[in-house]
Amino acid sequence: MSYVEDPAPGHGSVPPRAAFTSDAPALSLSGTWRFRLSPAVAAAPAGVERDDFDDSAWDELPVPSMWQLHGYGKPAYTNVHYPFPVDPPHVPSDNPTGDHRRRFDLPASWPAGPAVLRFDGIDSCARIWLNGTELGVTKGSRLPSEFEVGPLLRPRDNVLAVRVHQWSAGSYLEDQDMWWLSGIFRDVTLLARPAGGIGDYWVRADYDHTTGLGTVRVETDADALLSIPELGVSDHPAGLPLALPVEPWSAESPRLYDGSLSTAAERVPVRIGFRTVTIDDGQLKVNGRRLLLRGVNRHEHHPRTGRVVPRDVALADVLLMKRHHVNAVRTSHYPPDPAFLELCDEYGLWVIDECDLETHGFGPLDWEGNPSAEPLWADAYLDRMRRTVERDKNRPSVILWSLGNESHTGPNLERMAEWTRHRDPTRPVHYEGDHECSYVDVHSRMYATHAEVESIGLREDGNARRRDLPFLLCEYGHAMGNGPGGLLEYRELFERYPNCQGGFVWEWLDHGLLAGDHFAYGGDFGETIHDGNFVIDGLVFPDRTPSPGLGEFAKIIEPVRIETGPDGIRVSNHYDFVSTAHLTFTWVLEDEGITVADGVLDVPVVHSGQSVGVPLPRLPVTGGETWLTVSASLTSAAAWAPAGHVVGWVSCRCRPRPPSSDRRVAARCSAPQAGCCWVPASSTP
Repeated sequence: MSYVEDPAPGHGSVPPRAAFTSDAPALSLSGTWRFRLSPAVAAAPAGVERDDFDDSAWDELPVPSMWQLHGYGKPAYTNVHYPFPVDPPHVPSDNPTGDHRRRFDLPASWPAGPAVLRFDGIDSCARIWLNGTELGVTKGSRLPSEFEVGPLLRPRDNVLAVRVHQWSAGSYLEDQDMWWLSGIFRDVTLLARPAGGIGDYWVRADYDHTTGLGTVRVETDADALLSIPELGVSDHPAGLPLALPVEPWSAESPRLYDGSLSTAAERVPVRIGFRTVTIDDGQLKVNGRRLLLRGVNRHEHHPRTGRVVPRDVALADVLLMKRHHVNAVRTSHYPPDPAFLELCDEYGLWVIDECDLETHGFGPLDWEGNPSAEPLWADAYLDRMRRTVERDKNRPSVILWSLGNESHTGPNLERMAEWTRHRDPTRPVHYEGDHECSYVDVHSRMYATHAEVESIGLREDGNARRRDLPFLLCEYGHAMGNGPGGLLEYRELFERYPNCQGGFVWEWLDHGLLAGDHFAYGGDFGETIHDGNFVIDGLVFPDRTPSPGLGEFAKIIEPVRIETGPDGIRVSNHYDFVSTAHLTFTWVLEDEGITVADGVLDVPVVHSGQSVGVPLPRLPVTGGETWLTVSASLTSAAAWAPAGHVVGWVSCRCRPRPPSSDRRVAARCSAPQAGCCWVPASSTP
């Protein structure tokens, strides 16, 4: 069987490990490569791995890139159906195949000895050679692969050849709701691996909310020493537990401690966040507190480059989310570029890290032949989960592992869950497709109605296992068109029932591809099989412009809620952890749109889950339609927003617009009526 149609994982790579950088030499091989696209595997040229192969007539292509977005073939969008006949593990013989070649020299200072060649993402399957020697095959498009290359390197004129196939057996496991695009779309890096260096590590940093102590212990394959200067830790043996007072990490206060792991041969910078994830009394908790996840589903997409998403664009996503009160991300439906999770650690977002797995196209076939239930695919499933967990195990932002999306159920998924729970008992396992919740740790649904969520909150479920688990909506509030809708009712249910802990709006971003002066969607590239504009369903437009839907979502999930009534103003703190000590409360009075008075409200510090009432300020006489706006804003700049950024507000009409004949009659803006802000026009001044 050809490796292209072999359901087994790739081969030749070294065991998966954590994503990290160090002071060991590294050489980026991203940049301009030679490229040739063949219409089928059989049409691809022979001998591309040879040093003397003549590629002078080939084109140039940037790496990372998706070749369809550079004029080689066309993008195709499907939501459910595969864009080829379903006959696993076989794929069409007309299988576009892109050959990539790159020559490179080593820096003069490059050390002799072990080295690995790292690919962070290749869609969908690739065969790799260095200096004429085959390194192996990689599958699992959104997952890294590393190959040992030290003995093959030479000081000058190294030749790296990568043959990428648009379709492979792995494509049956990658039927996510997105564009089908191909190529080397994440970084390619050569990494020196010094003898006596750190091959892999796992920082286990727990927090005990009852004592305020953090405990750190590092599992590593080297005799490394841990230093955390801010905590007074210097050259502590990495494998020995160390308990000390710390500030915990949370999405609201993403406290990171900079440190290092060192051996005589290598130093690895580490960023440590102390936090503990538990399920207690049927609730998902971090550091002893119940979470309410105000989340979104995020695909990786850029309107010009597809799944090539630069770090600055990922940062723009994180900042937009934080400024609109989003506190959680589900990485639908694959691990993102590692840089995105580093940003979640730094700026503060809870993350469900999802494995690169979806077999949705078997649904229309009543799941007949679904790989989730076929032993032939068991190793591929486990390989994908192992690479996800090992890569991202050091990220404090990751609080749940997800087995994948819309792949029905079966023993291969059960095996993934079992391995994950054994490897990392500190994070719960999520997968919506396990409807009986027989092998997961949280009950997850998509698009449950308000009535269904209420029933779950009331624990009316006849399934005892499901009934006692935390409940999440991994997808809800579909944001397509004039959506999302029903968000307020969902929020009220999440706040009413402790076991209902929020959800993730589908989805963050429109996946439009820039085509001249507009953004294209399914069918715009002549695809026969496509799902039209269903890919345009985000809270932000393809260029990251917020939609009105994002504004509505932000208002509904704002962490500080301000209400007015005849007795004054009530401020409620809906943060999970922090108080309002970092906020300033202000008011503005407008008469016919013109500010006539403003001031600062004296609001005492309100702790998480608490509320407080404060009197209305004395307001001046007005003569027209009058509105009072009360806001809570950042007193000082945060990492994600400037000082003055508003995190909660209410705007109340104190006096309606009088008839034109009565505009000359002035009235004092009086206290709003209970339940709203309106005051009748006939109110006595």
